[in-house]
Amino acid sequence: MNINAVAKKFDLTKDTLRYWERIGLLPEIGRNQSGYRDFKERDMNWVFYIQALRNAGMSIEALIEFVKLYREGDQTTVARKSLLMDQRQELADKAKEIKKTIKYLDFKIDHFEDHTLNYEKEKLAYEQDD
Repeated sequence: MNINAVAKKFDLTKDTLRYWERIGLLPEIGRNQSGYRDFKERDMNWVFYIQALRNAGMSIEALIEFVKLYREGDQTTVARKSLLMDQRQELADKAKEIKKTIKYLDFKIDHFEDHTLNYEKEKLAYEQDD
């Protein structure tokens, strides 16, 4: 599959795919007879995996470390799992904070008229001449 098709499939830019390849997040992508990138299923699995980890908030630096460890082999399994667990915890913490914020916004929306009414009363009181 060419880079245009992969970019569309994963809703990424071609520049992002080239960047990921250049910094080593993706394996070197094979080329067709015309010299254009030819993504195989394994390559697209990597694109999916890197995109999922980016969506989870993993930094490029952490991803580079993860891929480096992966390429070092099975002896790095514990370290890779630890990176994933750390990222999961960070994402869970963020989800908890988002849930808390949504709850606050729900309260503000549910009581919006009360707040507006109080503001209007305060404004009238402030603007009233004695």
